Amino acid sequence: MKIIYSIALLLIAVVANAQELNCQVHVIAPNVQTTDPQVFNTLQQSLNDFMNNRHWTNGVYKPEERIECSFLITISQELGDDKFNSQITVQSNRPVYNSSYNSPMLYMVDKDFPFQYAQYQVLEFNENQYQSNLMSVLAFYAYIIIGLDEDSFAPKGGAAEFQKANSIVTAAQSDPSSGPGWKAFESTRNRYWLINNLTNTKIDYIHEVFYKYHRLGLDKMYESTDDGRKPISDALNIMSKLKDDAPNAMITQVFFQTKGDELVNIYSKATPQEKSSAVQILSTLDASNASKYQQIMKSN
Repeated sequence: MKIIYSIALLLIAVVANAQELNCQVHVIAPNVQTTDPQVFNTLQQSLNDFMNNRHWTNGVYKPEERIECSFLITISQELGDDKFNSQITVQSNRPVYNSSYNSPMLYMVDKDFPFQYAQYQVLEFNENQYQSNLMSVLAFYAYIIIGLDEDSFAPKGGAAEFQKANSIVTAAQSDPSSGPGWKAFESTRNRYWLINNLTNTKIDYIHEVFYKYHRLGLDKMYESTDDGRKPISDALNIMSKLKDDAPNAMITQVFFQTKGDELVNIYSKATPQEKSSAVQILSTLDASNASKYQQIMKSN
C-alpha cells in the first residue's frame, strides 16, 4: 500500500508541475561548414531541454495542456569565436474544443538572430538580467507564445506573460552587447514592436481579438459553425479599428500571416452575404494577400 501511495503522490506531483510548453527546437546549418558540426546537435538538445524543462509561469498545466510549439534556428554564417548569424522561425498552435483541429496561434520569422554558443556551455537565463542574445530571444518568444495562448482562453489572460516579455526587451536594451531586434529605431518589425503592440494600453482591445476569435468563435463551432463565425467576424471588426488607430501595427501583420489560410477555410463555408463581407474586410486589412481571400467567393 505504501508503494501504491508513493506512486500516486509522484503522479500527482508530475501533473501539478507539468511545464507549459511542448516545444520542438531544431537547429540546422545547411550552408555552414564548421570544424565540429556536432556543436549544432549539442545546441539543439540543450535548447530542447531548456524550453521544455523550465517553469515559465506559476500556472498549473496538465501534461495534455502543454502548448505545442516549435523553433527552427537556421544558421547562415559562422563568424568565429563561437559566434553565428541565424534566423529563427517560431510557430505555435492551440487545440480547438471538441475537435481534432489545431489552430495556428503564432507564425513568425525573426531574421535578426545572431548569437554566441560554445559546445557544452551551460545555458542560463534570468528574466531580469540580460545574459545572452540566444537565451533572451528564446525566452522572449516563450512568453509571447504562452501569453497568446492565455489570451485565447480568457479576456486579457496573457497580461502577466506579456509583461515578462517586455522585461526581457528592457533588459536587452540596457546592455550594449545585445544583438539587433530589441530597439524601436532598428526596424518597424522586430521584437520591440511586437511586445509594444501587446502591452500598449491605447490599443489593448487587441486582446479581445484573440479571445473572441478562439474561445467564443472556434471553440463554439462544434455546436454550430454559423454561430461560431459571428464572434470571428466581430474579431475582424476589432482588427479594423486597430487598422484605423495604428495603421502600421506589427501585430496586424503577425495576425494575418498566422491566420490567413485558416480564415479562408472558415469563410469558405459561410453564406454568400458573409463571404462577401469577409472578403471585403480581409482584403482591406491584409491587402498584400487580397488575391488569397478571393478564394472564399469561389468555394461552394
